[in-house]
Amino acid sequence: MALKLRKFVGVTALFIAFATMAQAQQPAEAPGYVMLTNLADTAPLVMRAQIKKATVVASERAPDVPTAMARLYVEAQVLNLIRGRAGVTESIRYLADVPRDARGKVPKLKKQQMLLFARPAARAGEVQLISKNAQIAWTPETEQRVRAIVTELVDPAAPPVIRGIREALHVRGNLQGEGETQIFLATANGDPVSITVLRRPGIAARWAVSLTEIVDEAAAPPRPGTLLWYRLACFLPAQIPPRALVSDTPGDNDLAVRDFNFVREQLGPCQG
Repeated sequence: MALKLRKFVGVTALFIAFATMAQAQQPAEAPGYVMLTNLADTAPLVMRAQIKKATVVASERAPDVPTAMARLYVEAQVLNLIRGRAGVTESIRYLADVPRDARGKVPKLKKQQMLLFARPAARAGEVQLISKNAQIAWTPETEQRVRAIVTELVDPAAPPVIRGIREALHVRGNLQGEGETQIFLATANGDPVSITVLRRPGIAARWAVSLTEIVDEAAAPPRPGTLLWYRLACFLPAQIPPRALVSDTPGDNDLAVRDFNFVREQLGPCQG
C-alpha cells in the first residue's frame, strides 16, 4: 500500500511539474490595439530587430530600476524598418528594462526577435526606446497589426490628433424630445472634426463623426480598433469645458452635456 502511495505521489508531482512548465511556456497576452497605436503614434522609429547580445547593467549604474526588473544593454541587428524617415544603421544598441523571473533570473533574449518603438539617440548606431514597454516580442500577427496601424497614421487623410473641445451647442426641434447637438473639436493641425448627436421622438439617439467642414448626417460612429475611434476614445476630455458651451439657454447646454456623455459611453474606455 505504501509503495502504491509513493508511486501515486510521484506521478502527481510529475503531472504538476509538466503543468507548471506548460503554463510557463504559454505565450504572453498579445498587446492590444490601444497600446500598439500609442507606441506607433509616438515613436519616430518602428523596427523589427534580432537580439545578438544582451548584457545586464550593474545595479549601481541603474539605481532607478526596481529589484524585480533588470536593465539590459542590448546589441541587435535590424531586420525591417517599419517606420522611420531617417532610417537606422543595420546594427543598433539600446537599453531595455525587462522583468526578472520568480527566481530573480534575467530572461535569455539572444537570437529573439523584437518589435522596437524608438527614437534616435545622440550617438550613431544607438537608439532610445520611447517607454518601458517599447520592446515587444515579435510575432507575424503583431507585426501585421503594427504595419496596419502605421499605414493609418501616415495616411494624409488620417484623423488628426484631438486637443479638446472648441464649441458645443444643442438646438431643440419642433417636437418634444427632438433636437441636435453639435460638438466641434480642437485638433493639433487645425483640421475639422465634429460630432453630431440626433434625437427624434420614439427613435434611439444616433451619433456620427465628420472630418470635413460640412456636417455629414450620413456619417457613422467610428468602429472600435480604428484610428478615428482611438483619437476620440483616448483623447476626448472627460467633460465639456464651461467656456465651450454656447447654446442659447442653460437648459440647452445641459442637453449638450447629456449628449456628450452619451458619445463617451458609446465610444467605451480607451483600452483593447
